[in-house]
Amino acid sequence: MAQETATGTKPLLTDGDVERLFGIDDTLVRACEAALLEARYDEVDRLTVPLHASDLADLIEELHRGARALLIDHLRQSLDPETLAHLDEVVLEDVLEAMAPAEVAAAITALDTDDAVDVIEDLAAEDQRQILENVPATDRALLEEGLTFPADSAGRLMQREIVAAPQDWTVGDAIDHMRGGATVLPREFYDVFVVDSDRRPVGVVPLSVLVQNQRDAKVSDIMEPDLHPIPAVMDQEEVALMFRQYGLVSAAVVDGDHRLAGVITADDVVHVVHQEGEEDLMHLGGVPEDDFYAAVLDTTRARFPWLLFNLLTIIIASVAIGFFDQTLQKIVALAILMPIVASMGGNAGTQTLTVAVRALAMKELTSINAKRVVGKEIVVGGINGLLFAAVMGPIAWLWFGDVAIGGVIAAAMIVNLIAAGFAGIATPLVLDRIGVDPAIASTVVLTGVTDVVGFVAFLGLATLVLL
Repeated sequence: MAQETATGTKPLLTDGDVERLFGIDDTLVRACEAALLEARYDEVDRLTVPLHASDLADLIEELHRGARALLIDHLRQSLDPETLAHLDEVVLEDVLEAMAPAEVAAAITALDTDDAVDVIEDLAAEDQRQILENVPATDRALLEEGLTFPADSAGRLMQREIVAAPQDWTVGDAIDHMRGGATVLPREFYDVFVVDSDRRPVGVVPLSVLVQNQRDAKVSDIMEPDLHPIPAVMDQEEVALMFRQYGLVSAAVVDGDHRLAGVITADDVVHVVHQEGEEDLMHLGGVPEDDFYAAVLDTTRARFPWLLFNLLTIIIASVAIGFFDQTLQKIVALAILMPIVASMGGNAGTQTLTVAVRALAMKELTSINAKRVVGKEIVVGGINGLLFAAVMGPIAWLWFGDVAIGGVIAAAMIVNLIAAGFAGIATPLVLDRIGVDPAIASTVVLTGVTDVVGFVAFLGLATLVLL
């Protein structure tokens, strides 16, 4: 029976229902691991052959390293190449190391060029060279070209297999071209791009429109001229925004001369949205990248610098507290109440920061509306400060029997929540302006600001009022 949610309504699907929609569960993982360790490979085949490539990738990721190595060794001749495109980067590196360059080359040759580039782009240059030497010359040229584009750009994201029709063709010409087998077509595609004599895109014909027209109809007469070509050097985050803005299913990618170079499809953008969202989430938590499958030492090395930076901000806050050591010695209640002010400021600032980072990523927060948004967040911080001052002031008064202490914490709450609102919106704006990813450093900077302002405001007011 489905459990009720916090709102009292039953979810559409239980966790068990959702798990059954996917190809693997704990039972399958344990059974496969046991079969591998006991060398029962007929059982391994029975468990793995029916799996979709993405589910097989999940299985490989869930297995411990020893069993994973056994599975790759067993499947190396029959591994679905699509599996490589679904693997986590850390696990993919382990899998590629277990395969010979020729085996990797054979696998990526079977993939669309965008997936093939994605598989090998993070390998060392020497490893890439050895693999590419085993790829047929035509495919190798496309892959080498793809690797020349900047990381996370449209050029890396696009596939080179594309369906293009000169603008003087008819519908019949386009259909015969696709059926003729003279060129390699994408395995799946949604649009036919219409190009001029210089191979510059001038329009697009959705397949649904193409098949509904007579053979003698000219593609230039039925094409949609409202084209949204994407420069090959555009950042993939901007590509995702274009797809969202214009409701695209696929989009033409053009080179520096505006010639058709490739195509990006909606499935690529889904991957980008997931990747960028995951990256921003990791950065907001002070984690440079997803290290779930990374080794202990690699994870430690990646996280240490941000923890060190955070330690420095804490030391600065502690120095600020040190200026008021005499005040704390005389009024012990301040030491009890002090963390409340800093914590409320930090939480309020994080709310603002999260909204700001998201708005920057979605191009909703711009230089045009920045002043208005900053003003709004300061006002919101002030209102919240007044509300929580009205709550915390009386509590402190009743707690310690001193109305002055209640007044001090109330005033400090107002000051710190206003500062938190300002810092939460201003920090990502400033970092973005100087070319630093706001998701990377904003949290640590915000924590330092709210701690220092909270402590100084609270203890400074206490020194003025109580001593």
